[in-house]
Amino acid sequence: MNGELFTKFENLKTNLKKMGSVVVGFSAGVDSSFLLKVASDVLGEKVLAVTINSALFSKQELKDSLKFVKKYEIHYLVIDVDIEEIKHFEENPENRCYFCKKHIFSKIKEIADQENFKYVIDASNYDDLKDFRPGMKALEKLGIISPLINAKIGKKEIRLLSKEMGLETWNKPSYACLASRFPYGVKINKKRLKTVEKAENVLKNFDVKQTRVRFHNDIARLEIFKSDFQKILENADEISKEIKELGFKYVTLDIEGYRTGSLNEVLKK
Repeated sequence: MNGELFTKFENLKTNLKKMGSVVVGFSAGVDSSFLLKVASDVLGEKVLAVTINSALFSKQELKDSLKFVKKYEIHYLVIDVDIEEIKHFEENPENRCYFCKKHIFSKIKEIADQENFKYVIDASNYDDLKDFRPGMKALEKLGIISPLINAKIGKKEIRLLSKEMGLETWNKPSYACLASRFPYGVKINKKRLKTVEKAENVLKNFDVKQTRVRFHNDIARLEIFKSDFQKILENADEISKEIKELGFKYVTLDIEGYRTGSLNEVLKK
């Protein structure tokens, strides 16, 4: 660990310690796993992890969350979130993430108040500031703190620190809620979210590590690392067959490969 990263890490721990007690929005992703473990190391029993059970997230992510908190003996709660209760969610506007974050973190904030925790924190990292993230406005309005942003710690640094801490999540593929698979304006419902989850599981069964199945109505657009292209091509017929059985008419491979926030590219233009 270089000097700059060491300073950032120490600042993160100092800031968490000053908070006294926190509720962590925990998804079992690389960022939230790192933040939760550091918070737990610093604050001990004054940390509560809250995980969401919803059509927004794959069942595997929920299993990973429970496995993590039990392994490190961290207090946790799982709360149910019905997407049909989220304002404007189904029509999927450009600021959908704002309404999602507001709904979810309002529930988490209620828990913090009930359980007498001083702060609610989320695991947005410093690199997230480079992308279109309307959900951050919701967090700001609710008074949710993003310690990784405040410490200026980005994704690569989180992976490096996680590895040094011995966290099994250090090289876990990046994950985002399943709603992020839908271009803005394409309607989202529970059935479609489940379809995307199943399609991505098809790819995972062929040992494709980083998977995004973008939902373009009849078209499933596969975003994966270019290093995994050969796996797709060697098993193209079977993969196409299994994904079409889920309701898609066409299956395409995006030759640009996986990249974060690809559906925001149309906004930048």
